[in-house]
Amino acid sequence: MKIRPLSRRFAGAVVAALVLSAAACGTSDETESSDSGSGFKPPKLEALKSLGKAEGTVNVLSWAGYAEDGSNDPKVDWVTPFEKATGCQVNAKVFGTSDEAVSLMKTGQYDVVSASGDASLRLIAAGDVEPVNTDLVPNYADVFDFLKNQKWNSVDEVSYGVPHGWGANLLMYRKDVVKPAPTSWSAVFEDNAATKGKVTAYDSPIYIADAALYLMKTKPELGIKNPYALDDKQFDASVALLKKQKANVGEYWSDYLKEVSAFKSGDSVIGTSWQVIANVAKAEGAPIEAVLPKEGSTGWSDTWMVSAKSEHKTCAYKWLDHIVSPKANAQVAEYFGESPANEKACAFTADKNHCTTFHAGDASYAKQIWYWSTPITQCLDGRTDVKCKDYSAWTQAWTSIKG
Repeated sequence: MKIRPLSRRFAGAVVAALVLSAAACGTSDETESSDSGSGFKPPKLEALKSLGKAEGTVNVLSWAGYAEDGSNDPKVDWVTPFEKATGCQVNAKVFGTSDEAVSLMKTGQYDVVSASGDASLRLIAAGDVEPVNTDLVPNYADVFDFLKNQKWNSVDEVSYGVPHGWGANLLMYRKDVVKPAPTSWSAVFEDNAATKGKVTAYDSPIYIADAALYLMKTKPELGIKNPYALDDKQFDASVALLKKQKANVGEYWSDYLKEVSAFKSGDSVIGTSWQVIANVAKAEGAPIEAVLPKEGSTGWSDTWMVSAKSEHKTCAYKWLDHIVSPKANAQVAEYFGESPANEKACAFTADKNHCTTFHAGDASYAKQIWYWSTPITQCLDGRTDVKCKDYSAWTQAWTSIKG
């Protein structure tokens, strides 16, 4: 198994894999993550009406591992075939966090960006990205329906991008220590003498949503309907739960290598993880399992978006179409470690069990994920009689949680 660490998500260095992919996790129909209310009105921008002559250049802003041209590994290259087919030269820049991506997109220097749900709404609200005419992206037709027109990539049924890859946050544990096998997030949020000081949690403000999801299922009196839409009372309860959890946390992780090492040594025995990390840990001999807890899970779904200031929109659209084409989407999913967005990608994976292992196309599994979304004051659950805590409040609270 060949593993290469990649920069990922809110806190820095994280997951990559050559033949692995991440998946999803679950909750009930009444709280399924597919509601698409955004709670705000973005600036009025028009989608491109038709393609013109390729401009010869496209400036790509992406997570590491999403725009590989063979320079990191000669066998990993879906950029060069794109350049040869379209005449659009790719100038790629990697970002390490969603905050960095949002900041860089404001410069207007980039034509497309691979945005996670905690960045996409910010980009839409600021007018930094524009609606996408999916009719100009032929391969969009083969993207799984459950990834389209979601609250992190559309507003009022208007699409702002093309879904690319998705994954979930799972509960990983050491089988030799944690008995019986856990089925609930209570294993990390409630006291347990066997795991005290050996719980691990994801190091990011967005982890507050994990606590909110648990409370949504176990404390219905709080009235939480969406773990990213928290009023003062709901937010305070989630923060209090995480402060209580801190007494049992040995490490907050953002680097998958460190999490694998901690589970191998026994310094960590239970906590939040990804399927790709579980596979790496197993391959290196750690006696672990990763499960989908009964309450469901948070997760991510990344979207390719077009800059409102792009001067290379035909090349931008050609990139969107290429990156979700079956072969390229399969390459990215295996190399990066996530489930592909294109249904036809599964026929092109080197590991023929890839899509089965990681639930690609499993709508009943995927709809149970609460995908990362940017918390904003306009409650994402549709409430208008209260204000919800925005991402800046989440960031401040995370600092106080960690101490």
